[in-house]
Amino acid sequence: MKTYTLISPCFFGVEKMLGIEIKNLGFEIIKTEDGRVTYKTGEDGIAKANMWLRCAERVHLKVAEFEAKSFDELFENTKKINWANYIPYGAQFPVSKASSIKSKLYSTPDIQSIVKKAVVESLKKSYMEDGLLKEDKEKYPIYVFIHKDKVVLSIDTSGDALHKRGYREKANKAPIRETLAASMMYLNPWRPGRTLVDPMCGSGTVLIEAAMMGINMAPGLNREFISEKWRTIDKKIWWDVRRDAFDKIDNDIEFKIYGYDIDEEAIEIARENAEIAGVEDYIEFNIANAVDFTSDEEYGFIVTNPPYGERLEDVDTVKMLYKELGYTFRKLKNWSYYMITSYEEFEAEFGKDADRKRKLYNGMLKTNLYQYVGPKPPRKND
Repeated sequence: MKTYTLISPCFFGVEKMLGIEIKNLGFEIIKTEDGRVTYKTGEDGIAKANMWLRCAERVHLKVAEFEAKSFDELFENTKKINWANYIPYGAQFPVSKASSIKSKLYSTPDIQSIVKKAVVESLKKSYMEDGLLKEDKEKYPIYVFIHKDKVVLSIDTSGDALHKRGYREKANKAPIRETLAASMMYLNPWRPGRTLVDPMCGSGTVLIEAAMMGINMAPGLNREFISEKWRTIDKKIWWDVRRDAFDKIDNDIEFKIYGYDIDEEAIEIARENAEIAGVEDYIEFNIANAVDFTSDEEYGFIVTNPPYGERLEDVDTVKMLYKELGYTFRKLKNWSYYMITSYEEFEAEFGKDADRKRKLYNGMLKTNLYQYVGPKPPRKND
């Protein structure tokens, strides 16, 4: 049976949640590093990983790993790989991205150029071509990652990054990335049937991710992946994985979660996005100010991505907002609240220290998820 070694990059701080997802798919984790997890899968692994991973940014097929301290070493080690095992005749193979950290080879354009030439030489030998190689069929994008002179070559199987689920056609300013929103939901114990509110929901990303998780909808169900067009993967594998994902949706589960925003346009965008995602029946969106939020419910959850105040002129406004949110949320009986922000003095303004604080990166921006954990509800038989 064919096996693959895959690498999934992710935001810093998300590695543990991604590892749990990978294990839950039945894959074997080989290595966990900052911002990436390497794992082994069976023949259907590429399709399953792309379809089901909520926290990964991409799924890469690992080709080789070696040391290179000079461009000659990079060229020769890349050239001796049998690239014809991965790239069929006539396929396109752009070296789409190179990154280098703490390495002697640091010029990424040069790295990309050298790797491209080496792959061309390898394929010309395999396909017995003297002239130019044809590149007019499906695409196999090559990625180069160099860390402390250790080179990892891989082929991207995703195409568009995995946070692009296909539902967010519109977004308001400063939206949270879907993969980070999913990670925030993994970091709290909400389950369908418990009250969940995002009082500053923007374009609805946190709640849409929560609803998809609530009905067990695969995050990749409404989009396509670049490797679906590959001749090297049996189309039936993709068809089976997609059909299985449809079958796993729990349409019988009933719950309602709630989103509010002061911006009427944001609420309209959120409703549209939820409809595209196929979870509009599970989320109720309304116009309201977060600082006015009240509820008679107990043991609810607030999960939200408030404004950060990245510009100096916004800081005073954001400090006042955090202070008012502190007053508002502390009036809620037995609730838990989870808020992500890059503002370092959040707890002082909010008026209460978090029970737990977790460092997460929103792209290159360092943020903290402040976790205020309320009591568990009593068991029904109590």
